[in-house]
Amino acid sequence: MELKFEKMLTQLTDFIKSEARTETVIGKAFKLGAYDCIPVIRIGMGLGSGGGEGEAPDKSGHGEGVGMGAGMGIQPIGFLVAKDDEISFINTKAHTGLAAAFEKVPDLIKTYLESKPTMAKEELPA
Repeated sequence: MELKFEKMLTQLTDFIKSEARTETVIGKAFKLGAYDCIPVIRIGMGLGSGGGEGEAPDKSGHGEGVGMGAGMGIQPIGFLVAKDDEISFINTKAHTGLAAAFEKVPDLIKTYLESKPTMAKEELPA
């Protein structure tokens, strides 16, 4: 068996190139009205490899070996949005802290208003 480390590495990198794309996770860029939207992803990966060759210590056999492994994580993080000469980034992650509270205000007001009984016309202030 001949060690084919370079061939395995080529196959692995070709696989990563084909899979680590926004089209795989979110989709292709699209147009929404006057806006051009381009998906953005975050990629993390780890690679490991091994090798070997040569005779066994007691010369009773022929030693060979090779190994390779990879792990990859892909996460959508947002969209680049362009209109005319303006470009902005829209984050897809949930907001925390004060930003999250302000985002909930319209829903809280709607819930509050829906829970109140409607006033009769004569009860309305002048």
